[in-house]
Parts: sequence; C-alpha cells; structure tokens
Amino acid sequence: MAIDIRTQGLKKPVPVAQYLFARLYEIGIRSVHGLPGDFNLVALDYIPKAKLKWVGSVNELNAAYAADGYARALGISALVTTFGVGELSAMNGVAGAYSEHVPVVHIVGCPSTISQRNGMLLHHTLGNGDFNVFANMGSQIACNTARLNNPAEIAEQIDFALRECWIHSRPVYIMLPTDMVEKQIEGARLDTPIDLSDPPNEPEREDYVVDVVLRYLHAAKNPIILVDACAIRHRCLEEVRNLVDKAKLPVFVTPMGKGAVNESSPTYGGVYAGTGSQPAVQELVESADLVLSIGALKSDFNTTGFSYRTSQLNTIDFHSDHCKVRYSEYPGVAMKGVLRKLIERVDTTKLSSEKLAPKVVNEVSENRDSTETITQAWFWPRVGEYFKEKDLVVTETGTSNFGIWESKFPPDVVGITQILWGSIGWSVGAAQGVAQAIKDMGEDRRTILFVGDGSFQLTVQEVSTMIKHKLRVTIFLIYNEGFTIERCIHGMEAEYNDIRRWNYTEIPTVFGATDKEVRKHIIKTKNELEKLLADKDFNDAKGLQLVELWMPKHDAPRALKLTAEQSAKNNARME
Repeated sequence: MAIDIRTQGLKKPVPVAQYLFARLYEIGIRSVHGLPGDFNLVALDYIPKAKLKWVGSVNELNAAYAADGYARALGISALVTTFGVGELSAMNGVAGAYSEHVPVVHIVGCPSTISQRNGMLLHHTLGNGDFNVFANMGSQIACNTARLNNPAEIAEQIDFALRECWIHSRPVYIMLPTDMVEKQIEGARLDTPIDLSDPPNEPEREDYVVDVVLRYLHAAKNPIILVDACAIRHRCLEEVRNLVDKAKLPVFVTPMGKGAVNESSPTYGGVYAGTGSQPAVQELVESADLVLSIGALKSDFNTTGFSYRTSQLNTIDFHSDHCKVRYSEYPGVAMKGVLRKLIERVDTTKLSSEKLAPKVVNEVSENRDSTETITQAWFWPRVGEYFKEKDLVVTETGTSNFGIWESKFPPDVVGITQILWGSIGWSVGAAQGVAQAIKDMGEDRRTILFVGDGSFQLTVQEVSTMIKHKLRVTIFLIYNEGFTIERCIHGMEAEYNDIRRWNYTEIPTVFGATDKEVRKHIIKTKNELEKLLADKDFNDAKGLQLVELWMPKHDAPRALKLTAEQSAKNNARME
C-alpha cells in the first residue's frame, strides 16, 4: 500500500470536517443551523460525530436569522450552507449579524479545488468559471475569510478564523471544498484549545486613558452612564454592572442596549434615544456635564433619527477597539481593560450627582383608556408586568422594537432586537435560535417573541423548526393589518403597506403540531389579555404558544411615531 507522504508526519491525523466541527464544539456551540446541499453533504456527516446537533432550517435566510439569535443567547453560532444558491440566500441574515456585531461562523460547502482550477461549468455557478465571486461577496460581511484549499494550512486557518470571529464579534466565512472535507490534517492541535482571550491593551496607554477619564469623572457635577449595544456584543456587561454598582451614578440604556443593566436598580433611569425618550430622561441626559458612553452605536433608529442633544465635549466613549475622551481618540485601547481599571481606581467620595435618575415603572394605569381596545400605549407597560426574571425577549423591527422601550424589565431579562440592520422577519428565525441556545445550555427560561403580522408572514416557516425541536417559545403576534412602521414613515393608507389576512392560529397545525404541542389564543380586548397574562398555565407553559393579538391598524408606539417623522424628514432632505 502506497504511503501518502503528505500525511506521514501527522501525529494524530483527522479529517478536515472532523477538526472543524470539533473546534466548534470546543468554543461552546452545540447546535448547527443551515440546510443541506450537494456541496456540503459529506461534511454534514461529521456533525453528530462531534457531538453537535443539526438543527436544519426551512430556508437559508431563516437559518441565518436563527444563527444570529443563537449567537446572541449563547455567545457564538455556526451556519452551514451550500455554494452559490444557499449562501446567497443566507447573505441578508449574515449581513445583519455583521452590522450588529454578532459572531456567526458561516461554513460554505463548495466545489472541489480541481473543479475550481479547471473552471468547470457547474450548477450553482454563474457559468463563467469564477468560483471566488461568492466568497468575495461574503468577505464584505465577514471579519475573516478562510478558503480551505491547502491541507497544510487548513488547521491554522480554522483556528485563526474562529478566534477572529470571537474577538471581533462578527461573522467569518469558511469556504470548504468537497475534496478537502476528508483530507487528513493535524489533529494533535485539538489538544490545545483556541485562545479566545481578548488582546490586552498596552499597559502604559491604558493607564493613561484611565487617568484622563478619572480626572474628568471626579471633576464632573452631573455625570451619567449611557450603555449601548456593543457593551453587550463585546462581552463587557460584567464590567458595566460593576461600574454601575460602585459609582451609583444615574444609568441609562439606548434602545439597542436594553437589558444591559439591572432595571430594578435605584440608579436606572430608563431608555435614552434623543427626542424619543421620556421627557425626564431626555432632560437629565442632555443636561449632564459628563456622559460615560459605553459601546455606542448611534444609528438613526437607535437615536430617534439622530436627535441626540449631547455634546462630544462632555462625552467619553468606550469602544471595543478604541476610546475617545472628548475630542481626543486613543486607538487600540479597548474598553474592557479601561473599565476594569476604572472600577478599581475610581474614588467614590469624589463622585457627585446633583440629579437623581427618574423612577422607572410600568405605567399601566396611566395609559389605560376607557375602551376595551388594546392600544400600543397600554400594552407595552402591561407586558412589562408579565415578564419574569431571566426571560429572553425578542422584538421585531416595527412596533415591537419601539414599544418595548416602555416595558420595565425584571432583573436578568435579556432584550434581543435588530435595530441597526432592521430586516423585516428577522425575529421569527432569531427566536428559534435563542430558544435552541437556551435548550442547549440546559436552562429553563422563557423565550418571548413580539412580532407584527406583516413581518411574521416573511419568515413564518421557522415556527415549523420550533415545533420540530420542541422549543419553549411564546409568540405574541400583533395583528394590525400590515406594515405599521412603513405606514408611519410614508403611505398610511397605501395598498403596498397592506397584507392578506391569514388564519394565524391555524399555522402550527399546518406545520404538524398537535393540540398537546401548541396552545393558541385569539385576544381582542384588554380584559381578555389581562386574564391570559394572569393565567398560571400560560405563564409556565413549556412548549409553543401563539397569541394572536388584535390592535388598531393606525396605532403605533409614541417612539415609533417620532422616529418615523424624523426618518421621513431625513429621507426627503436634499443636502
């Protein structure tokens, strides 16, 4: 028998696919989303061998949304698609993960290296012999692209890509040719875990930044803390919460940062989003003489159409790869190390706060009118009272994203939303991924999804995956006859913002769910909703629940109306 000199020197030869999936398991992934295709089929055989679960989704876009949600709940995720047709279907979802700093490992099964070299006219190609065109597209929404073409380099490429995915909290693209799937590479590397520790700041530079921050913080009369999305995405919540507990300064979150701090804390003041904020919140934040801004993503919908009225002269920005004190920028000094030293060195006797944070409550009675109609203003504070500690609350682009600002979360509730990318339908797939992650972690927690009827129609098939894996998800489907967020921006009565009425509560049955596997409710009045939210069986249900919730067609949360008005102005601006 001939000896393959290319593998003769390997201490522990393992197939490429086995190595890749073993590394995914090592970094914490337990389930893999995606769809089969002829260019990834052999690779998929190795998933159960690595003790991973194949979720299987209904289409690649939903799979990408689900991988996004899984990563937000567990920390990182994996998505497998096939070359061309599969990966392009997933690209919108992967782009959203890139936009919102979510670490997704996108593995694309592709034609063999021989087929690529010969420029063969294969299916799923553009017919021009270019096998890099899709990888080149994918590279624009990935922090690393690994083409696994050379067995001598593959193990190192995989390890590097996974580390980059974790460190930068953004997707990576791994291109796996069919003839590389079972090539033998060095498995001895698996004995050494991938180093996922954050690169340390240069000590002298870090100390200097901390000293500058402390100088301004100790001198401030009305400092506040503002927490945004990247504090969550770049795993700084422990530092944020320790700073909040020690400094005892008024703390606020942005819409994308909701859930980042304990909303039961006496120093928590609510959601700040410029003119979309409650008046007391806006006044306190914008009158502060120092804003400690942690992980900011100042997008239009996160700021009510760029309506912040805070000055950079009074702001210190902490980011994952730099800090900025007023107008001085410090590249390469990451926020985690700075925050840790800030917590150690801050002198609380030198901190002053002349204004207290506004008290945050679920204003249910204040927003209850004399009718039985379920209004947006009343609903969101009311569900705030329904939430329990450690719930995972997923809100869809549209009324839900904006309404949830008015819900006060109990401790340890995780808010999951996609305000920057804002892809309609994202939340249904994301909720499946979130619930799968919670199940994989062995935790008994509720995943609660709020989604409008228009968005639901885009990705409804993922309810089938929830049923398939017996996931614990409660869906509040807001039935208000179409695309409300678009109506508010333009075309309140336009036909293009209308949708076809579905028999929503029959959908789980169509997807094969039995009456034991799903509970269905149609709720049209406040009284009906009150009874449902007070029902113990509803609160404690372990499987799928679908609540069709009727709301007026033209009703919208206060913050959405303000944001839509500003968005329309920005869209119409000529210069």
